[in-house]
Amino acid sequence: MLAGESEYIRHLMILLALGVMLPILSSLPSADLSRRSVLKLLGLGAVGGLVGYSRWKKPEPHVFQPDRLDLPYRVSSPRTAVVVGGGLAGLAAAHELSQRGVAVTLLEKAPQLGGKIASWTIQVGDRSLQMEHGFHGFFPQYYNLFSLVDELQIRQKFKSLEFYSVVYRGDQYRPEVFRPNHSAFPWNIVDLAVSSPNRFSWGINLLKLKHLKVFREISGFQIPESYERLDHLSVAEWVKQDFPQGLYDLYFLPFAKSSLNAPDLMSAAELMQFFHFYFFGNPEGLAFNGTRQDMGRSLVDPIADQIRANGGTIYTEANVQSVAWADGQVAELTYSLGNSQEAPFWVEHNPLLSTDTVTYFGAGDRLYSLSQDDTTALSLTCTHQGCTVQAGAEGFNCPCHGAAYNNQGKVLSGPARRDLARYRVMERQGDRVLLASLNPVPASVETLAADYYVFATDVPGVQHLLSRSTGAVQPGVARQISGLKTADPFAVGRFWFDRDFDWDQSDFTSLSGYRLTDSITLYHRIQADYQQWAAETGGSVVELHAYCYKEREFPTQAALLETFESELYDIVPALREATMLHRELVNQKNFSGYPPNSNRDRPVTQSLAPNLVFAGDWVKMPFPCGLMERAVSSGFLAANSILHREGCQQRVLYTVMPAGVLTV
Repeated sequence: MLAGESEYIRHLMILLALGVMLPILSSLPSADLSRRSVLKLLGLGAVGGLVGYSRWKKPEPHVFQPDRLDLPYRVSSPRTAVVVGGGLAGLAAAHELSQRGVAVTLLEKAPQLGGKIASWTIQVGDRSLQMEHGFHGFFPQYYNLFSLVDELQIRQKFKSLEFYSVVYRGDQYRPEVFRPNHSAFPWNIVDLAVSSPNRFSWGINLLKLKHLKVFREISGFQIPESYERLDHLSVAEWVKQDFPQGLYDLYFLPFAKSSLNAPDLMSAAELMQFFHFYFFGNPEGLAFNGTRQDMGRSLVDPIADQIRANGGTIYTEANVQSVAWADGQVAELTYSLGNSQEAPFWVEHNPLLSTDTVTYFGAGDRLYSLSQDDTTALSLTCTHQGCTVQAGAEGFNCPCHGAAYNNQGKVLSGPARRDLARYRVMERQGDRVLLASLNPVPASVETLAADYYVFATDVPGVQHLLSRSTGAVQPGVARQISGLKTADPFAVGRFWFDRDFDWDQSDFTSLSGYRLTDSITLYHRIQADYQQWAAETGGSVVELHAYCYKEREFPTQAALLETFESELYDIVPALREATMLHRELVNQKNFSGYPPNSNRDRPVTQSLAPNLVFAGDWVKMPFPCGLMERAVSSGFLAANSILHREGCQQRVLYTVMPAGVLTV
């Protein structure tokens, strides 16, 4: 170890002690100190914390509220449950309930299961490949997700990416590289400081009170105390004054955006939860796994197959027409099979795109233009692969694959075979309209009545379910659901080239400092089908992510694609001379938002209606978790809520240590 590194570690350990002392000194009364407080003042609490988390022995995962009684595994009498939403949360809930003897019916609006990890077939030249909503990393502290993987015996479908890089534009910072690390806090941070080439650029000044308070928050996360202190602030507000600039640039900004929430719209408390789960409370390190094939085949299909093997029923392209309420709970729901937007649906006005001559509603890949008489609307979602078409002089053009439509949405040329969908404006409420298909696909309507209902959609989906409710909706449920927010939209561009290139970083690399791009994935080095395509063609497949871009800066999908391509050539200059063979764009606005002041009223798993439970990453979680692990854990919590009411053993759930070691 170099002398400078030794001095830096010494400062870091001083900071650990001060991180303990500062909150104690600021919160204790002036007299009548308890014996426990005096011991903490003497630093014994810090010593105990450091000893408790050994340098050499990795802590075991924390068990969340284990059952203390030996209860039955399966329900004792016939019970039924309807799960609405076939993403990870809904699949996890349906899986757990179906294996416990509950007769489950799962309804998914999309043609394929998986939600944000769904896969679908695309055509690239003469080859069929699978497209996704973007690469997802499976971190080792995803204990509940991997417990499901192990139950299904599909661990072989995952592969380690060995290490993980964060690369910064320009020469101010050198790339950070994260590898597996089986030491708990504070040693994982010590290891990070030793290995980081930017350790002297963190900008931490031990003499500044604000810097000490920052360290107290990131090393002392606790539910609900951290939310009580920080949930009223956005990340941008919290870091506005006297914040360690290097710490923000190197860690806070790239990892805040990887939560799919922009710093100006994300609660500082939620970021602390995110940091605790991925950094300070995590003894597993930041290297992660990817799937050997698309996530549909690797994870979604095995879960669905097991649900069906347990007697469950799954319907895709299932559209909930109405949710009937009676006596403060859900009585039944009706659904149809077919056109995924046959049921009337609400969309919000889009002021960023609307002009004096054209009014737009929706965003991302669900965008609609209203006619001049405001009686009909045209879907701008290309019927080929779902990109958003752009208005031109003689109609609409798809920026992804070249399909062309006239002003009425009729196909003129290109790969599209169906006209753009048209809708009738049924109702207006302020800045939103209710649309219904002008040419609905005939479909029979079925009614389902069950003992329990699990709403496991995304935020727009659960709000749509409440908008389709009849009868007296439980008031607290309506209030909580209406208050949920979505994050800024995200975009994924995947590009096929005729040649490979040299790349020294990880196959998935976070990027910082670009206008749009937040990460790059080399698919031709990760997934088997893409590896085979590259071996046969000599080409490469590169994917760029924009986690939470601002619509005012990139109002159209053409602007997204143009910027992605420009930044890709900056990131990989060797591709400037390559020929692009194909490209795909995914653009949606359905990730959960965690804005300031949202935690207090965020719904918990058990709703205020006795037979309705919630699952999804928008649900308030009682323990630290994030992204896919949050979705899966919420689904298991929903199942546990039902199993608890039925007197059954609950599924054992795991998490990282629930609170930071420097909590007081």
